Amino acid sequence: MLVQGAKDGRQVGGEESEVIFVRENVSMHPTQDASQRISGRFRILKQSSSLFMTWIPYTQKGNLKVASDMNNNKSSERDRNLYSIRAVPLAEVKSIWRHTRPLVWQYIIVVLNCGLAFPPLYFHNGGIKELLNKLKEHVHMVRSLDDANLYLLNDVVQDPLQKSLSSLELRDVVPVTSVAVAQNQLLAAISSENGSSKINTAISVSNESTGYEQRKLYSRRVGRQEESRPSAQQSHCEREQMPQSDSKFEETTISDEMASTRVGSFELVESKLNDYSLSVWGRARLPPLENEEWATFLDSEGRVVDSKALRKRIFYGGLGHRLRREVWKFLLGYHQYDSTYMEREELRTKKYKEYKLLKAQWQTISADQAKRFAKFRERKSRVEKDVVRTDRILPFYAGDDNQNVSKLHDILVTYSFYNFDIGYCQGMSDFLSPILFVMEDESESFWCFVALMEHLAPNFNRDQNGMHSQLLAVAKLVELLDSPLHKYLKQADCLNYFFCFRWILIQFKREFEYENVMRLWEVLWTHYLTEHFHLYICVALLKKYRRKIVDEQMDFDCLLRFINGLSGHLNLEAVLRDAESLCILAGDSGVACIPAGTPPSLPVPML
Repeated sequence: MLVQGAKDGRQVGGEESEVIFVRENVSMHPTQDASQRISGRFRILKQSSSLFMTWIPYTQKGNLKVASDMNNNKSSERDRNLYSIRAVPLAEVKSIWRHTRPLVWQYIIVVLNCGLAFPPLYFHNGGIKELLNKLKEHVHMVRSLDDANLYLLNDVVQDPLQKSLSSLELRDVVPVTSVAVAQNQLLAAISSENGSSKINTAISVSNESTGYEQRKLYSRRVGRQEESRPSAQQSHCEREQMPQSDSKFEETTISDEMASTRVGSFELVESKLNDYSLSVWGRARLPPLENEEWATFLDSEGRVVDSKALRKRIFYGGLGHRLRREVWKFLLGYHQYDSTYMEREELRTKKYKEYKLLKAQWQTISADQAKRFAKFRERKSRVEKDVVRTDRILPFYAGDDNQNVSKLHDILVTYSFYNFDIGYCQGMSDFLSPILFVMEDESESFWCFVALMEHLAPNFNRDQNGMHSQLLAVAKLVELLDSPLHKYLKQADCLNYFFCFRWILIQFKREFEYENVMRLWEVLWTHYLTEHFHLYICVALLKKYRRKIVDEQMDFDCLLRFINGLSGHLNLEAVLRDAESLCILAGDSGVACIPAGTPPSLPVPML
């Protein structure tokens, strides 16, 4: 049923809110599992001169309709409410992208000014055209010249594709809009429908050239009712400055914090974790794998004899830098473990020729052609803007007219032609930079990057389903492994875990020094314990600082600033040990926390 221009009968702050548009059975698909779909009611509300967007999941209680397709829905009430969209001002919406191809489900993706996209909203019973037509009556909305399915709201100057998905460009805090008072009034009414209001926060990630040094990030809270904060929390937010030393983070390891976290049934979990932690921390770390030892893993023709033993060795010791160029190709999936020296050389020659052909596709585009090729101009421009700011403090990329920066540019533009569906997204340069630094060769760097993107591409999809499924997995793992922290984050309305967005999107690239980033990535790429080890690292970091988070009563904004302030101040070895302890403890229960189809870091090796 479509209702337009009807009064909803609510009195909010002495004013009625008007329902401009409503559509039932609009769904989110948190995972690829059909049983996990969450259906709800989508509405556009108007109060005074301000418009708000809401999407509230159906419940089994109260006066909301329960759709028939909810009968077999296995998602808990708690999980459904994580996705609620409550009173988001349309003034905060940058664009709406629609997917209306024949014979497939129709959905929209709403992108906020700061770059964060909400999960896709599926209109199983139609209604997207009616929604767009109704919006045109109330807000300034135009269709993008570059994408007929993209509609721009409020801002028609900036190129929207620059900020699609999760933009990596730093933006200042968006000023509070004039709709704040009306927004809070609406929240009071909406909250009575289905529980407390949720924070839907937009996160941008800095793409400055300062490497792993501290970037000062800002967040925007959308759709959260303002609450009074304890004075201690206020003072923390007001006085928070960039840390000067690791000691200011009050860093603790899992093994030495157990005594302060025994809460009810959580005591057993902590006790077991303590046992595992002592075992892990008591194990001596191995030195990096070097050439002489590497040779023992190969047969006379160059095949890796035991890939599992090799991956275990790398997991616990890493690689010497001179060996990375050879071994990364195996970890990334570019070389097969059972390939011979001769086969790898033949592959190198073949792939070099393929790369030259791919590169020529865009290098031979004339200036006259480029004038009529908007997509090419847009993607090339985005690459050019990003590469000049990627890791320029490193000697390898420093200085004017640096050939390595030119290689970064050429590889990324070539990739946008190789994978035209995804193209180039901000953050890809963060992944390519260490690969080129290690490989040095342009063609080999390209193909290693292709292999990496085959499995990390869901992080950059327009619908962001890959990112949202990983954030959901982190939420469930925290509930399993750190109940007190989960309870606090629930109380603080932070269960969407958007403050972990940067960690997952670019695999902790901004959190560690450059050498340690390479060390971390090769650990992740081994898949020795799990293909989702990066999620356990997220949990380990949150658990490490739980005491500070809870004691200072951090709300979302304070928590986001604190977490971003950890950049460059983390002990990688300690983090890896803590994550290993958590992964071992979680066992099959941890596996069950990760939704089916959640993107892995890399492919599981064939042998």
